[in-house]
Amino acid sequence: MEWVLKKFHQLSLDELYGILQLRLEVFVVEQDCPYQDLDGKDLEAYHLFLKDNDEIVAVLRILPENVAYEETAIGRVIVKESYRGQKIAKTMMRKAIGFITNDLGKKKIKLSGQAYLTDFYIDLGFKKVSDEYL
Repeated sequence: MEWVLKKFHQLSLDELYGILQLRLEVFVVEQDCPYQDLDGKDLEAYHLFLKDNDEIVAVLRILPENVAYEETAIGRVIVKESYRGQKIAKTMMRKAIGFITNDLGKKKIKLSGQAYLTDFYIDLGFKKVSDEYL
């Protein structure tokens, strides 16, 4: 397996297709949460993903400051169902945090996550700063 970090314009068509396919598979189909996933922010994002052979099995995006929030942000965190339970999400988040703090030189990171993942993000050093919302 191989970790890859690319800006949007560096993604191959196959990588972009794999990222979007995984996001739809998990967020829309598995979680039954239809929403507008293609929000234009991907164009400004860094995309961190894990490839197993040619298949993308985990992904997140890193949004620079002032794209979604004033702070740099992490979002669209996904691990393919058949790869869960291997600490891939935690490894991926640590890689993203390291990139943001070491390479981008940013000290603040914001994210918005599902309520059931609160403890996961707290364990990574995040603090809950808002109430739950739909």
